[in-house]
Amino acid sequence: QQTANEAIKTAILNGMEKGRKYTITDLIKSIPECAELTNQRVSSLVRQMIPTSIERVEEKRKAYFVLVD
Repeated sequence: QQTANEAIKTAILNGMEKGRKYTITDLIKSIPECAELTNQRVSSLVRQMIPTSIERVEEKRKAYFVLVD
């Protein structure tokens, strides 16, 4: 399970563009490895990468995730 999670995290990081804000739903739609996963699972994996690789930004009470430089 952990190796599968690491592969998904790598796919998420590789699929994100710098400077673009993503919601969890955006990530599920744009990254093929996330297509079969639930919102909760993707959210959990993304939260594990904060603050090293991803930053959480909130706008109008909606959470967005941005790739850290």
